[in-house]
Amino acid sequence: MNTSPPIDAAKWRNLAAAFAAISVFGFAFGMSYPLLSLILEARGVSPELIGINAAMSPIGILLSASLIPAAARKFGSRNLAVMAAVLTGLLFIGFKVFDRLDVWFILRLLQGMTVATLFVLSETWIVKFSGNEKRGRIVAIYGSIMSASFGAGPALISWIGIDGWLPFLLGALVIVLGIIPLSLVKDDRQSAPHEARTAGVLSFVGKAPMLLAAIAVFAIFDAGTLSLLPVYGILIGLDVAMATNALTALIVGNVVLQFPIGWLADTYPKRGVMAALAFVTAALLMLLPQVMGSLAMWPVLLIAGASGYGMYTVGLAALGDRFEGEELIAGNAAFASMWGIGALIGSVIGGWSMAGFGPHGLPYIMAVCFLIYLAAMAWRALARRAPL
Repeated sequence: MNTSPPIDAAKWRNLAAAFAAISVFGFAFGMSYPLLSLILEARGVSPELIGINAAMSPIGILLSASLIPAAARKFGSRNLAVMAAVLTGLLFIGFKVFDRLDVWFILRLLQGMTVATLFVLSETWIVKFSGNEKRGRIVAIYGSIMSASFGAGPALISWIGIDGWLPFLLGALVIVLGIIPLSLVKDDRQSAPHEARTAGVLSFVGKAPMLLAAIAVFAIFDAGTLSLLPVYGILIGLDVAMATNALTALIVGNVVLQFPIGWLADTYPKRGVMAALAFVTAALLMLLPQVMGSLAMWPVLLIAGASGYGMYTVGLAALGDRFEGEELIAGNAAFASMWGIGALIGSVIGGWSMAGFGPHGLPYIMAVCFLIYLAAMAWRALARRAPL
């Protein structure tokens, strides 16, 4: 069990640097998903193929996640993060230089690998330096900052459009700026010399199965909505600006309501908080087709975004409660793997559900995934009374 001391000034500086770094990368990543999807939709590419193309990023995450702990030991976590940031910026420009669907499959695969490195290391710093007493709230602040940066990407697209070089140049510029706060992280050690170096991603399947399942369900929701919610909006008759703002509203809900969720995670059992969030998200997703295009759409999206993304906030706090040192890096890498699996599923089944059942298939299939997770939680609680 992690028993870290209260946060001192040096740890606050590291937290601030990690917050700043993750915000710029979140902006660029949140911008790339709807940008590329809307470009493909405008070219007449089918929702199924858009979903499969978007799934290349989570495949890249899956391929790289298990390598991150060893790479952090070899190069140093800060150096590794800087290298990944440089490559991410180059890849963003590459989407415009090599403006072909077949090449985008390769570029999105590589982007998934570099972004996974950035997020695993940044989240490890945040969980490590946040201490125990207020971890849920600090992780919630991180979640709000990251969601605000994610939401800024789609919002910018609604203003500048999807044509020309401008969105790609802005995305690359923001990523380059993210290297500055990365260089300010002072503590580059992730484990002490005496710690075992055998902690691996696969070991977490047995250690925290329901915790990893929660991350997978969150990722299905995250990738499905990031890649296809704007397309869903257009298919039911919204214009590009309103369709992208629908995604922004979903993300803004996470920004404004994550701190109360973090407080709940610090005050009540995290398993119960996760169950409540999953239930609320499923109910609102089932309601969404009835309100899309009306004023009621906005509060439904706001609350669904808060509860859906809150699953990750609570899960990350629970990870920090249970693991530390190199196991914490491996745990964050396991989270990245589960995000990759869930995002791969979300992107693909989201496109298939829209093709097979019409546009409203997207929110319905997302709701079913949360309900399956709730059923699994209930079964495990009755069968084993096991922790997350």
